[in-house]
Amino acid sequence: MALLQLLSRKIGLCAISCLVVLFASAQQRPYYTQYILNNYMINPAVAGIENYWDVKASHRMQWVGLQDAPVTSYITVQGPLKKSAYENTSATGFKARGQNPRGQAYWRNYQAADPHQGVGFTIINDKTGPLNRFAAYGTYSYHIGLSPTTNLSGGISAGFTNLSLDARKLNFGATLIDPAVVGSGVLNRIKPDISAGLWLYSKEYFIGLSAQQIIPQNVAFSNNEIALTKGRLVPHLFLSAGYRIPVSDDVSFLPSILIRYISPLPIGFDINGKLQYQDLLWIGASYRYQDGYAAMLGVNLSNTINIGYSYDLQTSKINMVSKGTHEIVFGFLLGNKFGDWCPRNLW
Repeated sequence: MALLQLLSRKIGLCAISCLVVLFASAQQRPYYTQYILNNYMINPAVAGIENYWDVKASHRMQWVGLQDAPVTSYITVQGPLKKSAYENTSATGFKARGQNPRGQAYWRNYQAADPHQGVGFTIINDKTGPLNRFAAYGTYSYHIGLSPTTNLSGGISAGFTNLSLDARKLNFGATLIDPAVVGSGVLNRIKPDISAGLWLYSKEYFIGLSAQQIIPQNVAFSNNEIALTKGRLVPHLFLSAGYRIPVSDDVSFLPSILIRYISPLPIGFDINGKLQYQDLLWIGASYRYQDGYAAMLGVNLSNTINIGYSYDLQTSKINMVSKGTHEIVFGFLLGNKFGDWCPRNLW
């Protein structure tokens, strides 16, 4: 019996250690299909880019049908500390019938924003089986005009990440498990977290460079009963770019790309395409290299509320047991007093 207990302890510790090593050697931040609706999730320099406060709430269910698959939720709030004196809409706030606020006349009159500061706040909860990551960050950014139509911003986010492992949810099948492992409860590790980025944008393009989880750190789950192999939190680097192509006075085509690098993984990238009709609705598609495809749809219900939905289909073998990935994003534009119903700079 003593031999069986010793063997079960070693198997249990090995399995938990594998979870830690897997977490520390793969992408440690969740994927977002609709980051094109909220680039602030990728780059803190975006905070304060619009002339109103932008609130986003999202829920993502990845690999539906697969037990203990990732589930991610977040809330972000970001905006300028001081609003620019742009022209407001009429007192009623209704748009003139038949006119497109995103037509060519609008873009001909586009001007870079005045130098200003932006702030933001983010809460994220990302759960995969017995592992859970809760994070909260505050952001500061500064925007300057490089030319009459080009802006550059820089931003930094600082906060904490709480990594937790619920040993009670560990399941090793018929293997006898030492009660010290299962009885260890929820093990938490709180780590500081810093991100930074730059964002160059104009009426026709944007280019962003950011780094998340800048501080490399060791992470290990242990208590008085068990001690596990250490893993390591590593930086995540992102390069994004997009371009606005007018198709007609009512329709714009918005291609974009996101390149990510997380050592020691190979470089990955997403290619996106988005067709937008006036400032009312849009459809889009995305391809994630060696991972899958996604279809997206969004509608601006008013100048203060918008909704986006996406569905991902994996091309890997996981698609045999998964029913795809669903993601929904609700947006609230607080203080948006313009005649158009969509963002001015995050198109």
